[in-house]
Amino acid sequence: MIEYLQLLSFSPEGWGAALLSGAILTLQLALATLPLGLALGLTLALCMDSKRRFASRAATVFVTVFRGLPELLTIFIIYYGVQLLVKEASEAMGLKPFQVNGFFAGMLALGLVFGAFSSEVFLTAIRAIAKGQREAAFALGLSRVDMFRFVTAPQLWRIALPGLGNLWLVLLKETSLLSVIALTDLMRQTYLAVSNTKEPFFFYAVACSIYLLFSIVSGQVLHLMEKRANRFYVRS
Repeated sequence: MIEYLQLLSFSPEGWGAALLSGAILTLQLALATLPLGLALGLTLALCMDSKRRFASRAATVFVTVFRGLPELLTIFIIYYGVQLLVKEASEAMGLKPFQVNGFFAGMLALGLVFGAFSSEVFLTAIRAIAKGQREAAFALGLSRVDMFRFVTAPQLWRIALPGLGNLWLVLLKETSLLSVIALTDLMRQTYLAVSNTKEPFFFYAVACSIYLLFSIVSGQVLHLMEKRANRFYVRS
């Protein structure tokens, strides 16, 4: 037991600091990806619900592609694809090529996947709102922007929140895939600890506990958010 505690210590011989920095990076990556994925998902949902055929079809194709691709493959495509685009653009402009940050590439890749899945949640929420409310908003002379701001958005948030909460939990777990592009997240630090100490069961159990802690805390926060969103609604 003392030996395991020493492995988790913050001393030069322990891996506590490395695992803590990896856990913090995992949270930072998930939190940075969330706004991007939500904005993209809402935009795609509005396009799919639009009467403009081109916008609807383009959004549908985008969602189909990124929902169908394995997340790991998406990460590779974005990471190496962005590297190639930056290199070619730099050479075309006569600039010195530079390395694309793995954090940015990972955030972009996971944001695209999150946006594709969240778009279905948003689309379902939009269509769950009674059409009569939109018609009433137009009858009152509200513009499309005001109708979305005052009529659609408040209800959209309440209806979509449970589904978005599930996607957030999935996003937390998917950050572990970014260890393949040498991003020093929790899984990468765990792998390094296992390689150096030859204690796979212990360190993977520690990583499992940290991810479970993230999920439990997230679940409690989501529960409070759902409770607040539904505070004016009485259950029958």
